Amino acid sequence: MFEKILIANRGEIACRVIKTARKMGIKTVAVYSEADKDARHVELADEAVLLGQAPSRESYLVADKIIAAAKQTGAQAIHPGYGFLSENEEFARRVEEEGIAFIGPKHGSIAAMGDKIASKKLANAAQVNTIPGHNEPILSPEEAVKIAQGIGYPVMIKASAGGGGKGLRVAFNDKECFEGFSSCRNEARNSFGDDRVFMEKFVEEPRHIEIQVLGDSQGNTLYLWERECSIQRRHQKVIEEAPSPFISEATRKAMGEQAVALAKAVNYQSAGTVEFVVGKDQSFYFLEMNTRLQVEHPVTECITGLDLVEQMIRVAAGEPLSLKQEDIKREGWAIECRINAEDPFRNFLPSTGRLVKYQPPQANLEQGTLTLQGDSYAAEQFGGVRVDTGVYEGGEIPMFYDSMIAKLIVHGRDRADAIAKTREALNGFVIRGISSNIPFQSALLAHEDFKSGNFNTGFIAQHYGGGFRAEDVPHSDPLFLVALAGFIRRKAREREAGISGQLPGHEVRIEHDYVALVSEGTAGQQARHVLHISEFVGHLGEALVRVGEGAEAKSYRIVCNSRLNDIRLTGTVNGQPFVAQAERGTAKQPLAYRLQHNGYAILVNVLSPRAAELQALMPFKAPPDTSKFLLSPMPGLLVQIAAHPGQTVQAGERLAVIEAMKMENILIAERDVKVAEVLAKVGESLSVDQLILRFE
Repeated sequence: MFEKILIANRGEIACRVIKTARKMGIKTVAVYSEADKDARHVELADEAVLLGQAPSRESYLVADKIIAAAKQTGAQAIHPGYGFLSENEEFARRVEEEGIAFIGPKHGSIAAMGDKIASKKLANAAQVNTIPGHNEPILSPEEAVKIAQGIGYPVMIKASAGGGGKGLRVAFNDKECFEGFSSCRNEARNSFGDDRVFMEKFVEEPRHIEIQVLGDSQGNTLYLWERECSIQRRHQKVIEEAPSPFISEATRKAMGEQAVALAKAVNYQSAGTVEFVVGKDQSFYFLEMNTRLQVEHPVTECITGLDLVEQMIRVAAGEPLSLKQEDIKREGWAIECRINAEDPFRNFLPSTGRLVKYQPPQANLEQGTLTLQGDSYAAEQFGGVRVDTGVYEGGEIPMFYDSMIAKLIVHGRDRADAIAKTREALNGFVIRGISSNIPFQSALLAHEDFKSGNFNTGFIAQHYGGGFRAEDVPHSDPLFLVALAGFIRRKAREREAGISGQLPGHEVRIEHDYVALVSEGTAGQQARHVLHISEFVGHLGEALVRVGEGAEAKSYRIVCNSRLNDIRLTGTVNGQPFVAQAERGTAKQPLAYRLQHNGYAILVNVLSPRAAELQALMPFKAPPDTSKFLLSPMPGLLVQIAAHPGQTVQAGERLAVIEAMKMENILIAERDVKVAEVLAKVGESLSVDQLILRFE
């Protein structure tokens, strides 16, 4: 077994590999860029080597520097993680030639399967179901349009070396095909250094289901069941689960056997994933093989009890698999939510900066272990919450890499139990300083079609095609948060009343009646709720809160012993447990409370009746008019300005392009405008709401 390995990656996957290596008694070496000098994976590793500047092309994508770091530190093996060089045939080959073990498949397998065009041909030869398409590199957008017309729209334009949703577009007409080809090619060149693009028929209403495989150097190959990955946005996975709520046992077995056949055809030795598109009739077709560890591998670990990183290390060290296909069990249900640094209420634009607060839910689940029962292995009965992350409170989310903050993984008895546990864990996931997609995740988990398993890869586009809005987040009882705000205010008054040294006759009085003013919309409207709080028992953290008056009033008995400065609140309401978040103030309303529960959020002022009367007299200050400016919606690098002073731009035309977190973001004109002035320069790093153009 290896004594020391180097992890050629960053973020949560580097931390994940370090955790297993430590469990196995293996020392680790981290590599890092200037932007990651204070990163968590650098702190966790036994040693760390600086690679270069922040851009990945100067650090994490430079094979020479990574191999030199391995030699310098005496690392006997390199784990590539996912992304970066993990599916780079040349890197794997060079590592092997240097006498260093590559903790992944052999370079020949990567060459065969990592190239999406070659893999289609090999899949056909191995009698694996494949989708009709054009499997040769397409050289121009004009040729792309001609080929698409022959296949028939819709078509999927894909980078040959692509992965993780990068370098992928779906086109439904000639215009989308022409533009999508160019963007796809540019993203592929920037992300992978390979701009070859091919095309295939896009199966409408598809499911995206993948099979985890595991092979060793002795010719043993297994499949570890499937993962349901159909909940995607812009072809990037948002929620994954195992098993799939859709496929039958017969389909599951057939897909697994085809995945194994394909892996054996290329002598696959490591963990890998064969991805399929599955029709509503359970017909399935090969999409691609990812010759690396997948982001969503933890859900497979939860239901099988296997540590996939450990298996990869053991295979790379030459050990045979200790399992047979009949040993692979399925226990319970697992769900993974990708917690990303993006603002779902601003069209999921990247959000970078400092993590002012980072408090993940308490984790009680690690990589699974296997126990021997008789002559076979069985997964232990376990469940709970797991958080895989590469960040920490006070750390930075840089603009140079992907947007992932953490992965929340939950294991339950069955699917309903897993969904309920995941929603509760999301309620307790505290992230401040940057925006996250947690409200969106909560809304997805609460959607009736998701809960029933009635979805496909078009689910998000179908239900949130116009963007994600606050009103898209459902809540079964929004007045609960109003009552909780009243409870917090009453508790604060209790503490204030106990402060010593108050001026006689002017002590803080503890009221029973309050008025809650809940902000609505952007024009200063507020919903008014009358509150009455009785039976308050401060030392027990209990109160009875009535919201409203007369027959329509609702009562909430709240028990909560969380401190007033705690963001995460736990307790019971009317006997049912809850986890919510609350904090004081915003820039515009410093005395208000902001509360969140199940993705739903309110901003509420809890005042005395007299203060509420005075508040109603306060004038509303309208926000400034920014309609004559193009503002940067995100932090990022300005790579193109497509308009010049005096130019008239029609609605829908390109104005500028900003690159952030490895994605091109095109800013288009919302209406016909005439450009008066250019206020930013190409190559400039923009902040949120920075001015780019001024219109006449």
